[in-house]
Amino acid sequence: VQLQASGGGLLQAGGSLRLSCAASGSIFSINVMGWYRQAPGKEREFVAGITSAGDTKYGNSVKGRFAISRDNAKNTVYLQMNSLKPEDTADYYCNAGSMWFSSAAWGQGTQVTVSS
Repeated sequence: VQLQASGGGLLQAGGSLRLSCAASGSIFSINVMGWYRQAPGKEREFVAGITSAGDTKYGNSVKGRFAISRDNAKNTVYLQMNSLKPEDTADYYCNAGSMWFSSAAWGQGTQVTVSS
């Protein structure tokens, strides 16, 4: 499975941004797609995930502000990020696998920088 992420950028606090991640290759094995992030000097943390059936999970720090969605026909997952905070600044990584929190495939990071 190959994952191609896009949509990062630089913006001010309070703004919104949408990340996209398209999957290709052996996509039949994918059930869960999602996003993780890693800030400088910190461990990678789970942001959000969604199954092919539409079940979702969110990390506590983004609940109520971020929304994950998925277009199964396009094999693409989206992360709508609203009310962004400086602490959301990180490299965001797309992830895909057969189950929650698996590490089957990772996309390249896309950088999100939120200024105060």
